[in-house]
Amino acid sequence: MDLPRSPRRLKSSRVPLRSLARVACVAAGVQFGWALQLSLLTPYVQELGIPHTFASYIWLCGPISGMLVQPIVGYYSDNCESKYGRRRPFILLGAVSVVIAVVIISFAADLGFVLGDSGKSRPRAIVVFILGFWLLDLANNTLQGPCRALLADFTGKDQRRTRRANAFFSLFIALGNILGFAAGSYNSWPSLFPFTKTKACELPCANLKSAFLLDIIILLITTALSVTAAAEIPWLPLTAGEKFGITTPQTPLLPDQENEEPVQEAFIWELLGTFKELPRPMWYIMAVTALTWFAWFPFLLFDTDWMGREVYRGEPNSSNRLLAYLYDTGVRTGSLGLMLNSVVLGLTSLLIEPSCRRMGASNVWGIANVIMSICFALTVLITLAAERTSGDGPRQPPKSVRAAALAVFAVLGAPLAVTYSVPYALTATFTSSIGGGQGLSMGVLNLAVVLPQVMISLGSGPWDALFGGGNMPSFLLAAAAALLGGILAIGLLPRPPPEFRPTGLMRTRSSPIP
Repeated sequence: MDLPRSPRRLKSSRVPLRSLARVACVAAGVQFGWALQLSLLTPYVQELGIPHTFASYIWLCGPISGMLVQPIVGYYSDNCESKYGRRRPFILLGAVSVVIAVVIISFAADLGFVLGDSGKSRPRAIVVFILGFWLLDLANNTLQGPCRALLADFTGKDQRRTRRANAFFSLFIALGNILGFAAGSYNSWPSLFPFTKTKACELPCANLKSAFLLDIIILLITTALSVTAAAEIPWLPLTAGEKFGITTPQTPLLPDQENEEPVQEAFIWELLGTFKELPRPMWYIMAVTALTWFAWFPFLLFDTDWMGREVYRGEPNSSNRLLAYLYDTGVRTGSLGLMLNSVVLGLTSLLIEPSCRRMGASNVWGIANVIMSICFALTVLITLAAERTSGDGPRQPPKSVRAAALAVFAVLGAPLAVTYSVPYALTATFTSSIGGGQGLSMGVLNLAVVLPQVMISLGSGPWDALFGGGNMPSFLLAAAAALLGGILAIGLLPRPPPEFRPTGLMRTRSSPIP
């Protein structure tokens, strides 16, 4: 028999929709930085001198830190007894760490010059950049998990409010993307921040530096709005009965138990036990999530590089100024495409909750993955068309090819909105049905996001090189993964999600012991 819960805790867990929207707005600040990373940093690392084949290795920290940081942060945020709340201390810590990392990345070229770089050889700047980039990924993973968990805390078992809260989160991701990609496609920021242009940091570098300074301002504003939106659920200490697994709340402690701490397994063994006994519906959600991100990550990693290299037929750091110009123009056109993608993402976010109500979340997810698969397959046709038109020498692709590439970017915004909301809403609903810790559940789901990213980061460079370089082999693999994920989403995911009981680490202090 479940232990009774505090009425005060239940009452405080429901907040108005406008407060949910404010809690979710931190996603705009986080995603502004991600958008700058996706649109500018892959080309930038190649400008620093890192070859295309090895560029994907730079992104390894994101998935590696996600595997380690999000489950750990989720676990400790579930059990945090700070007077400021369970989630907010971790959100603030993550935001401060992001600011530090962004400053390091922005001034990497200057720091490398101070440390002894000269000319086009910039090994020290590369080291500083990689350290800042890895710190940025650690900070983002510290920040994002508690943000999702806080939304889940405030929505509880109400599936409709859970979907709405995650739709808000997706909407603010879209807004952050729009602002970030717009900033990435604009090349005159140094005119507003003239101090960013230095001897070691010419116009492209100064533009990136200025854009990241804007990121700091936006992140600080959205974080302040988020953590002040609503009071967190007060975390009540365990009763004597709960501490020792006794179901009767009035059970007193024995004299020799007054100062005794409950025995806990080592964290890693608890985590392994959780996976061993994870219910089948959660395995299905994680499997479809893994396939979905196996499809997304090659495109998100190399989308602007694809525009500069395959569509515009340019080359970064080329001695041929026309090829270098074409590559830079293609990258900026790709940033425009990503901005269009974000507009569609935002509009689609408003339709996710009614669509899931009418068709079912699993069908919506499956259809979105099929659309992804078609779009990734179309990138091959667009690349072939651009290659044919460049036979007479390097020049910009025809308007029809550019329009087709931008259309693919825009259409992909719809499935991206589903990816950013439906898996988290399903996970939050399952976790809430058992009273489990939302922080840890989001961390566990994140493992299904980051493991494919590790595989892509390690394998996409050699895989592309095996077929002659370029991005097409990875994009074709992404199309196949998206299609398989869509089939499994429609065929395997439960409708509606059944309740399951917590096991292992999923049973935290927020879930009474049966």
